[in-house]
Amino acid sequence: MTAGRPRDARVTEAILDAVLAELADRGFGGLTMDAVARRAGVGKSALYRRWPSKVEMTADLMRALSVTEEPAPDTGSFAGDVRALLEDVLAWLTDERVRRVYPDLLAEAQRHPALGEAMTTYVARPRRARATAVLERAAERGELGIGADQEVIVDALGALVFWRLIALSQPVTAQHLDRVTAAVCAIARGADSM
Repeated sequence: MTAGRPRDARVTEAILDAVLAELADRGFGGLTMDAVARRAGVGKSALYRRWPSKVEMTADLMRALSVTEEPAPDTGSFAGDVRALLEDVLAWLTDERVRRVYPDLLAEAQRHPALGEAMTTYVARPRRARATAVLERAAERGELGIGADQEVIVDALGALVFWRLIALSQPVTAQHLDRVTAAVCAIARGADSM
């Protein structure tokens, strides 16, 4: 623990809001400590007391963009739970803050281990934990086939919506979510359906 004056949480919040705004406007490549300090209305020393670089500062911001840690949906059926999870993924990806910065940060995470770890901690683990809880309940209800590849199912729950919305810039409609739900349920039936 370092000696000195405690950090003001309001200042930290203002700085992280400024980081998010700068990322949305300029991307990670254009993000500078000077611009964040200016936008937050603080001196650069306030930033450097909290983070040694823009990488660590941006990694800390990932908490604000995290996937919900609320309990996984329990609709009483695997199909209903899958549909609810897909709606959560869509809501997260269509949040204006997430949509403007997440694809850029995803690319940067390949170059900066601290960003990659933050994405794993705040996005991947919570999302996968929720999907795993849904799969565990489905298994208890006998809704998963013996040959169901649970890793593929967990991957599909986020990837199919992400790919269409972010990579292809195509709308994700209720009908599309129904089709993805049906596809995931078919995967879940696994070898039993083949």
